[in-house]
Amino acid sequence: MLNKIILASKSKVRKEILDKNDIPSQVEPSNVDEDNIKESLIKEKASPEIISKSLAELKANKVSLKLPEDMVLGADSVIDLGGELISKPKNREEALLILKKLNGKKHNLVSSVCISKNGSMVWNYTDKATLKMKSFSENDLKIYLAKISDEALYAYNVYQIEGEGRNLFMDIEGDEDTIMGLPVKKIKEYLNNYK
Repeated sequence: MLNKIILASKSKVRKEILDKNDIPSQVEPSNVDEDNIKESLIKEKASPEIISKSLAELKANKVSLKLPEDMVLGADSVIDLGGELISKPKNREEALLILKKLNGKKHNLVSSVCISKNGSMVWNYTDKATLKMKSFSENDLKIYLAKISDEALYAYNVYQIEGEGRNLFMDIEGDEDTIMGLPVKKIKEYLNNYK
């Protein structure tokens, strides 16, 4: 296995997942402009899986060009609500609108990871989880949002499955690490086989 992997993400949760799984990592954010890329892929009618994978690959490749000797891990997650792609909220008003859209409905959360070396992707994996949100009044959603810190709200879409957010859902199908943005079991499999 490797000495360390470079995580091309500012996500504290992704770093924590790597740490918990004894994967030594160093954070080197990619600072990719996700919104513009996402918009252009949506215009091209790309699937949520393609959008998620493309962004993960772009992040990993960008950092990998700066650190060509290292293995760089890029990751991205998107919410797919019946074909509509839902991005991270920019403010609390947007967060409330997103929760109202998801309210009482089933949606998919798509997470992709990509490992790059020498500026090119060497491995990738995309996984999907399905979540069904309970039905809440607008007031209940506002109470939920009041409990969530700004940092958590803007970092992980609008729900923290590892914290308060679990109470939003009546049904969760899929890997919890995928929902938190890093399907770590597959990453470990790849790294364990890497020579």
